[in-house]
Amino acid sequence: MFIRNNCADGNSIGKGCHSLSIPCVGSAKITIYPYMIDETIKRDRFDWRFPFYAAVGALILFVPIMIFGGDFFEFLYILAVAPVLSVILLVVLLVAAIRKKRLRALAILSMLVVYWAISWGLFRNSFELHTAARWLLWSKDYKAKVLAQPDSANGALKHIEWDAWGDFGTDTPAYLVFDPSDSLLTAAVSRSPGKFSGIPCEVDRVRRLESHYYTVLFYTDTDWEHCN
Repeated sequence: MFIRNNCADGNSIGKGCHSLSIPCVGSAKITIYPYMIDETIKRDRFDWRFPFYAAVGALILFVPIMIFGGDFFEFLYILAVAPVLSVILLVVLLVAAIRKKRLRALAILSMLVVYWAISWGLFRNSFELHTAARWLLWSKDYKAKVLAQPDSANGALKHIEWDAWGDFGTDTPAYLVFDPSDSLLTAAVSRSPGKFSGIPCEVDRVRRLESHYYTVLFYTDTDWEHCN
């Protein structure tokens, strides 16, 4: 058995060479063309688009849930949707590893890591991101609703329900508050819980949306009318 280079100028295959002939037993002969080697190399390479696709996919799946859905759907995504997609990626990773496509397997692994990093980061910060997105999209409507509330005789700030979540009979409400004097600014900057003027209950957190407008997060099982 011998290998014969068909390049007239002695170049190596892929550099001006048309083919490489490998005679085998009997009269059979295997001819390898450069494009065949190129395609083989291309099949096993690290594709940087994979982690990019994973990041975009996580955003496309989770952001609408974060903006329009509730905490139930966020937990459903983390506990069901994300694991199912991860299993699919792990199967593809296993197939690539069995076929000894190491670079492709590494690209799929990076895809899995990026997907979970983006999903978990969005989930951990979903309340803040949810608040910012809603205010950006619908602040004009919310302002009109809260300003339409009647003045309180006991000095309470104008407010409307902003959000609420909970399970198993518990409820944690958040309110959108109009504070014309910005008396809640110090609480928003310090991010400390407390009892503040114009709010009947002790609250867990105050967040400033813009001048005069704040979200106030109450403790679980309390609301504007019922304080522990």
